[in-house]
Amino acid sequence: MKKVNPWIFVALTCLFELLWVYGFNSASKFWHWALVVLVIVTDFYFLTKACQGLPTGTVYAVFAAVGSAGTALMDWLLFKEAFQPLQLVFIAVLIAGVIILKLSDRPQTPGGAL
Repeated sequence: MKKVNPWIFVALTCLFELLWVYGFNSASKFWHWALVVLVIVTDFYFLTKACQGLPTGTVYAVFAAVGSAGTALMDWLLFKEAFQPLQLVFIAVLIAGVIILKLSDRPQTPGGAL
C-alpha cells in the first residue's frame, strides 16, 4: 500500500477545522450539533495522522494559522462581521511565521548548519 503524503492530512485537518467553526456559528438543532461533533472527531483524526508523518510543531502551527486566518475570513465574508485592516496585517504575520517555521524544519547537516 502506498504511503499517503502527510501534508494531505494537514490540508484535511485544516478544512475540517473550518467546517466545525462554521458549524458552531450555524448549528441550531440537535442533529446539526451531532454533525459538528462528528466533524471535530474527524478533524482530530486527521490531525493525529498528520503528526505521525511531520513534526508536531509544524502541523500545529499550520493548523492554528489556517484556522485563525480562515475563521477571520469566514467572519468577514459569511457572517458579515466588521473588517479591520489591522487583522489582515496579523493574518499575514501568522502566515509568514508558518512559512518560516516550515523552512526551519529542514534536517540539519553535521556541525549544526542549516
